Amino acid sequence: MKSKFIETGKIVNIHGLRGEVKVMPWSDSPDFICQFDVIHVGKLKKPYVVEYARVHKNSVLIKFKGIDTPEAANNMRSDIIYLRREDIKLEEGVYFVSDILGMTVKDSSDGRVYGKIIDVHKTGANDVYEIEKDGKSYLIPAIPDVIVSIDIENSVMVISPLEGLFNEN
Repeated sequence: MKSKFIETGKIVNIHGLRGEVKVMPWSDSPDFICQFDVIHVGKLKKPYVVEYARVHKNSVLIKFKGIDTPEAANNMRSDIIYLRREDIKLEEGVYFVSDILGMTVKDSSDGRVYGKIIDVHKTGANDVYEIEKDGKSYLIPAIPDVIVSIDIENSVMVISPLEGLFNEN
């Protein structure tokens, strides 16, 4: 079952004297977080209205309405930030890592099960999915030549593996 909220980053520090927080984003680009008017914070996922957000180096500085002092901002330090899934519009072929993790990976030709996705590695050129089966780990590139289809609803990825990828020798 897909969660209602998506983890999007972590408040790692405060910034300045006006109550800004510094967020380490967990998205492909820090700009992504800046487009939202409401961000949910902490274990209780309390909603906060964003007064403004801006990219600062590889992080995001956010000023929440009602958080006006460094002390108030410091109380949010180490909190995880979340976005409501329904507020996020993804492009075709783009998925949340949380939806990919745990997917069953099958062969396009014979339906053989290769295992489950246990991690997604960002390499720059393309993502790499780490699959685990029977204690063994395999890496598959997330490229169109390999990934045939992704079915989020049924948690299944169909692949056409590169030659030799799953050879036991």
